[in-house]
Amino acid sequence: MLVSSLEMRGLVSRKNAWAQEPNKHGKRADRKTLRGLLTKLWGGDPMVVLHTPRLILRDFCEDDWRAVHAYASDPEVIRYMTWGPNDEAASKAFVQAVMEGQNAEPRQNYDLAIILKNGDQLIGGCGIYRRKFREGEMGYCLHRSYWSKGYMTEAAQALLEFAFTEEDYHRVYATCDPKNIGSARVMEKIGMRKEGHLRANLLKGNEWRDSLLYAILASEWRELHGKV
Repeated sequence: MLVSSLEMRGLVSRKNAWAQEPNKHGKRADRKTLRGLLTKLWGGDPMVVLHTPRLILRDFCEDDWRAVHAYASDPEVIRYMTWGPNDEAASKAFVQAVMEGQNAEPRQNYDLAIILKNGDQLIGGCGIYRRKFREGEMGYCLHRSYWSKGYMTEAAQALLEFAFTEEDYHRVYATCDPKNIGSARVMEKIGMRKEGHLRANLLKGNEWRDSLLYAILASEWRELHGKV
């Protein structure tokens, strides 16, 4: 399975759904205990917590800004992004903005921190963003020290499962710079199809950049994972 801690079709999410992961003693924490721990961390209920074999994807909290800044300030990491490199103020502002969006009703955007289960280290961010009726855009960014280890593919797989089973999306798409071969490979690995090459559609600084467009339909995702 892509997502552990089976609940709500393989996903641990929303205010009243909590991971039932065994602790170091082999025992499972009850929901009351987990709620207390997570409430203490966030200062409120985290609304989304997804598990993969090696990662936890969860809502950002205020103290995350330093870890965000570690990758968002790296020129190599943001080379193909439309933003950055961040200064500290920009990284703090990003975390503040996504936290404000967590309480939107209905919620439109899911920006999630990527956490290593082994070491509890925040190594990147990813998200699904509602664009049209039952259509979303996926995005992601990973600290350079953790490239080429399969983490981004693992996180993106969980995002698609969340989008198609929890949010009832019909279509999810993503774009990348044609030179960003690693990002294109992630999208191909999770079953997305290349739909087009957009010419000079993004402006960064004084340079217009092309984009590759990838997408996957809910029916394609279900067939790929034997959920038809």
